Amino acid sequence: MLVAERYDKIVQLVNERGSIRVTELSELCQVTEETIRRDLDRLEQAGRLRRSHGGAVSVKDQQPEIPYFEREVTHTEEKKRIAEDAIKLIQPKDRILLDASSTAWYMAASMPDIPLTVLTNSIKVAMELSSKEKIEVISTGGILASRSLSYVGPLAERSLDAYHVDKAFFSCKGVHLERGISESNELQARIKHKMVGMADQVILLADSSKFGVQAFTHVADLTDIHTIITDKYLSSELLSQLEEKQISVKTV
Repeated sequence: MLVAERYDKIVQLVNERGSIRVTELSELCQVTEETIRRDLDRLEQAGRLRRSHGGAVSVKDQQPEIPYFEREVTHTEEKKRIAEDAIKLIQPKDRILLDASSTAWYMAASMPDIPLTVLTNSIKVAMELSSKEKIEVISTGGILASRSLSYVGPLAERSLDAYHVDKAFFSCKGVHLERGISESNELQARIKHKMVGMADQVILLADSSKFGVQAFTHVADLTDIHTIITDKYLSSELLSQLEEKQISVKTV
């Protein structure tokens, strides 16, 4: 098989399956795993796929992030109520994490000026908290995702390894009862996956429009979530199903 033919076959397999591992590609293409890794690097540079840990994922149907200014005015009242209720879970001297969601920004805007340490990958959250003298703000740094005004990528992910927090507050693109929490692209999904794993309590902030949605990239299982704060429009059927999974749900 010629190199160009192998490239085409790899892209075809990734697009057909959504994602595939290096070991499997090595067997299917009958070349070493090291050769496959080099192929994936070149194909990512050409924009034909995206590297993931241990393999590659398709970019064919990947949804772009919704720009921040659009998210800010979508389901605004519900997000504000969710944010205000989430603040009630915070105690003085807590170490908390806020993601780059618009709901987390509403939390930052309403946050009382009490002794807290706040870790965030959001420029808007950091700026909102900068005027509050008692709150120490730590920003991850990393690659700037301009559409969400957030830091993502390997540097942002590695910076999270240095910390542990009491509570992590984050939102997402989709909440599916069987398939869990998902995001619109892999970079956002990877950093949110890290956030879930570094907190004693994980609080998902999701208005009812997010439920039943499966977005492009998996973030976490529902069993990884301790509390979901959502709006009053979530159906009673979904509430019952979440309670069966022993997940605490607050509707506001």
